[in-house]
Amino acid sequence: MAHIREFRGCGTALVTPFRSDGQLDEKTFLKLVDLQLDAGIDFLVPCGSTGESATLTADDPARVVELVVQ
Repeated sequence: MAHIREFRGCGTALVTPFRSDGQLDEKTFLKLVDLQLDAGIDFLVPCGSTGESATLTADDPARVVELVVQ
């Protein structure tokens, strides 16, 4: 059986913002991450069911996770 990790506390499914040209808005995304961390959120859920997954390119999810880890 696979190891199951348990998350405790308050987590946030992050919205993925886009620029007007449809590209990932990394600057705004990093501001959102900082706001959540400054507010005391225990864990973040990038690409987490906020509805924009259908508009992400094949490379966007990996980049979004990379930005959160950064």
